[in-house]
Amino acid sequence: MMDPDTLARMANQIARAFQAMGEARAVESTATHIRLFWSPPMRQGLEALRLQAGSPLTPIAQRAAEQLKPVTA
Repeated sequence: MMDPDTLARMANQIARAFQAMGEARAVESTATHIRLFWSPPMRQGLEALRLQAGSPLTPIAQRAAEQLKPVTA
């Protein structure tokens, strides 16, 4: 699995790229990007970050992660 700090940084960068669209569209676009381009192990790591107390994810990245269905590798 990829390093959690790297996953958080990547998810937050994607969220920031879509931020100008407004929160709702940014969340959906971030979730779509992750669904299309991230491997199942990367999405599993993101889910672990989402559930972590004091998650390093930005609010948009956090909400996008919530939209992704649980992944089984």
